[in-house]
Amino acid sequence: MTIREAIAARHSVRSFRTDPIADDIRRQLDAYALDCSKEGNIRMFIRYDDPDGFDSRLAHYGNFQNVNHYIVLAGRKDKDFNLRCGYYGEKLVLFAQQLGLNTCWTALTFNKRRVQQILNQGESLCMVIALGYGTTQGTPHKGKDLKDVMIADHAPDWFVEGVRAALLAPTAVNQQKFQFRFVNGEVHLRSRGIGAYLETDLGIVKYHFEAVTGKSVIVD
Repeated sequence: MTIREAIAARHSVRSFRTDPIADDIRRQLDAYALDCSKEGNIRMFIRYDDPDGFDSRLAHYGNFQNVNHYIVLAGRKDKDFNLRCGYYGEKLVLFAQQLGLNTCWTALTFNKRRVQQILNQGESLCMVIALGYGTTQGTPHKGKDLKDVMIADHAPDWFVEGVRAALLAPTAVNQQKFQFRFVNGEVHLRSRGIGAYLETDLGIVKYHFEAVTGKSVIVD
């Protein structure tokens, strides 16, 4: 599965089968998470066989079922912390998709007390990502149109293709409050309006754009 195929196939999944994740898949995920952590200057790690992480009223309210594995995004917080967590978290999410796994980003609907117990002293928690083999592959949600999230006069085809990929990125409650601009040959990205977790969303959509186009995005 290519990265483009993974982007198209990835949908949020909250209900998982109880199938174990094989050791060779775990090794690949752990190695990739470590590489991403080093590159992004965050600590991203995977908890396997830990159903307590999603054993809470909020998790049940969020319709999560059989979440036995999950990704933790944490680190020492600075001005770009949430952006980097979004970027490298989504990089791992799409790698997991290529390995045949399913995921769901969540900021609240997990057992926060349990997750806080496994953080290092001085670390901040960004988000948690449910991980496993979904009972379904999820379903796409209706999103915004290209014209709603981009400003560009005579934009090249690759720019439009990148924005299309960004529109397939997960954002908090599908808010898609971002805007791409093509200015003097550069790609700029910014948040629009008010909403929750906008900086993390920017990191996620930034990765989608760059993964598909190979072009750098400047976050304003």
